[in-house]
Amino acid sequence: MNSLIMVIIALIAAYFIGSTPAPYLAGRIFKKIDIRTVGSKNMGSMNVFYNVGFWPGILVLTTDIGKGALAMAVANWLGEGLGIQMLCALMAIAGHNYPVWLKFKGGKGGATAIGILAYMMPEGIPIYIACFLILMAITRFPTLSYGISFISFILVAWLGQHDMGKVLFSLLVVMIPILMYIPRMKEIKNKAGSGNAKRAIFRRNLKERL
Repeated sequence: MNSLIMVIIALIAAYFIGSTPAPYLAGRIFKKIDIRTVGSKNMGSMNVFYNVGFWPGILVLTTDIGKGALAMAVANWLGEGLGIQMLCALMAIAGHNYPVWLKFKGGKGGATAIGILAYMMPEGIPIYIACFLILMAITRFPTLSYGISFISFILVAWLGQHDMGKVLFSLLVVMIPILMYIPRMKEIKNKAGSGNAKRAIFRRNLKERL
């Protein structure tokens, strides 16, 4: 088959893999709610944890992480090199953030980004998990903890693999959910109140949410 056609197939497959609306389905199946109308109104696993339940949240988190890894794995299975696999990874994030099934209103791509970087640099997984657990113990703020922990993959690409291409790609992948999360960060800051940055960052417990 023509190589261009294979690339197109890989990219389309990656988008539809990414667009699987796991948070929306979890809300509908387990609580009969639209996850986009409750809590932070985000189509992400953390909103499912808070408003649907722990195990549905675990299911959604696993699915969303898997989407990023699967998109790259499919491209690899189709015989595409790392460059095309990276493009497929970005298409998976695009599918997650802008799913055709929900009028292109999706999540922020954080969990999908974890799957992408874990697939590309599996040696970074234990470092990522360790960073996440340490930060969680300190802040009790899951989203902030997993966001900062992304640095571990960037360091693996830079110091472990000495691959500037992967460093730059990792930075790009990480910046997408960070930029998508800016409106939510502003909301948290406003709810915490002026001069109360500590409360916005350090939570009393895992159930607290601003």
